[in-house]
Amino acid sequence: MCKNLISSTDLKDLLLNKTDSIDIRDCYVKTGIEKILSTLDSELVGLKNVKTRVREISSVLLFDRIREIQELGALNSSLHMSFTGRPGTGKTSVANKIALVLRNLGYLTKGHLTNVTREDLVGQYVGHTAPKTREQLKRAQGGILFIDEAHHLYKPDNERDYGSEAVELLLQVMENQRDDLILIFAGQKEKLETFYNCNPGVSSRIGNHVNFEDYNVKELTEITSFILNNEKRYKLSTDTVEVLVHYIEQLVKFPTFANVRTIKVFLNQLLSYQAIRIEESLTQTGLLTYQSLTSITKEDFNYFTKDDFINIIGSENVELYSKN
Repeated sequence: MCKNLISSTDLKDLLLNKTDSIDIRDCYVKTGIEKILSTLDSELVGLKNVKTRVREISSVLLFDRIREIQELGALNSSLHMSFTGRPGTGKTSVANKIALVLRNLGYLTKGHLTNVTREDLVGQYVGHTAPKTREQLKRAQGGILFIDEAHHLYKPDNERDYGSEAVELLLQVMENQRDDLILIFAGQKEKLETFYNCNPGVSSRIGNHVNFEDYNVKELTEITSFILNNEKRYKLSTDTVEVLVHYIEQLVKFPTFANVRTIKVFLNQLLSYQAIRIEESLTQTGLLTYQSLTSITKEDFNYFTKDDFINIIGSENVELYSKN
């Protein structure tokens, strides 16, 4: 366990007051955990169960740290995790916050996130996989190695696949190198469960499981508005929200829907059409105002065709919005 961030003496000063009692709330605040979790609450819409689970994990880590300082014996439980859920449900964002919590409590020295997929770990020929995997493990040292779509690592039907070699190396690290490096296996629930069944050694070394449910239409509408207003700096009128809901209600029904990822592809197309509308207006009037440059209107949706949704969701079977 890393000691360089919070020494035993510092923790005692932080945890103990004159009456020799522990102010847990003060501990949350002064270690920065409360600020990290509050930021998580404000930045991510929905995910109530996930946020509750992250608070539970943070509490266990904090209490374990307190027990260690009080010489009561630490749990020494595995810190490796499993994040299950469809793409675009906030797994990477939550992993970033957990990395900061672990850093502030001294479990990690850096608290950074190294996001990898099968392509970053598995080679295409004999002797290529081990160096690739070790390189990523070295990059992740001091933080979290986040393995996205981890189930792709193992392909039992392909005898010439080298994914099993990467899995073995990861297992060695999970078992023997427990300080200053944490692994998170992420992917869709059913596929990851199959991966764990085929690799019980991985499953047995995971200490925390967090499941990310799909966003509902209301939450996706809020997220879309947030992205437009805060990240893209566009203004969304009230009557335009009606059109957004019209499309989101249809998109969520497709099996290929990837939550926020799909929403961002949809928004990229929408903003392209907003630019076309502004260009046409400028050609006609010769005027361009700041308001027109930053506003999303109902007219912007009129440019959508069914073919656009082949790129957005993989199907043209989407009912276009009609004023009538």
